[in-house]
Amino acid sequence: MTAHLTHVTHPLVQHKLTLMRQKDTSTAVFRQLLREISMLLAYEVTRELPIMTRNIETPLQEMDAPVLAGKKLVLVSILRAGNGLLDGILELIPSARVGFVGLYRDEKTLQPVQYYFKVPPHLEDRMVIVVDPMLATGNSSVAAIDLLKKAGATKIRFLCLLAAPEGIARMKEAHPDVPIITAAIDEKLNEKGYIVPGLGDAGDRMFGTR
Repeated sequence: MTAHLTHVTHPLVQHKLTLMRQKDTSTAVFRQLLREISMLLAYEVTRELPIMTRNIETPLQEMDAPVLAGKKLVLVSILRAGNGLLDGILELIPSARVGFVGLYRDEKTLQPVQYYFKVPPHLEDRMVIVVDPMLATGNSSVAAIDLLKKAGATKIRFLCLLAAPEGIARMKEAHPDVPIITAAIDEKLNEKGYIVPGLGDAGDRMFGTR
């Protein structure tokens, strides 16, 4: 683990990821595993949320107890595959605000093309967690974070299932202030820009469009 990169090696995370990688895992099971693993990853990515104390009354006495401080955090899904991570994290943090960045990858240039951007206000006062299952070339992630910074975000985290060395390097170069939290660092990208060994196209496997 470095300040820029956190590899979550928890046994439950690794076990569920292995099941997701298997090519014969059904869409329904893949979707359920993604929801479960996202909750476990959310535990890591929210470790540094600010807290304050508030006076409460237990059945026995009053006490100063810790509660979350500041404005509600923001979850930003990179469409469409990011929505699979988003659902699980929202179960853990139902009060979070939600934003969406619509990007698709041009299959010839591997560059991101933007088609949608909608985020909550006052990003400068909130922690922003960007979610996308795959950090492959890093181009889409960099583009999404570029947009969020232009919208005022200053405290950003990036959460993914799989990361390729190329994507990690691209993100570190473009946004060294944005920590990456991932469940796996895979070997490389293939000639089509897919993560190897990977798990295929996360969006297709999640929505049954393969």
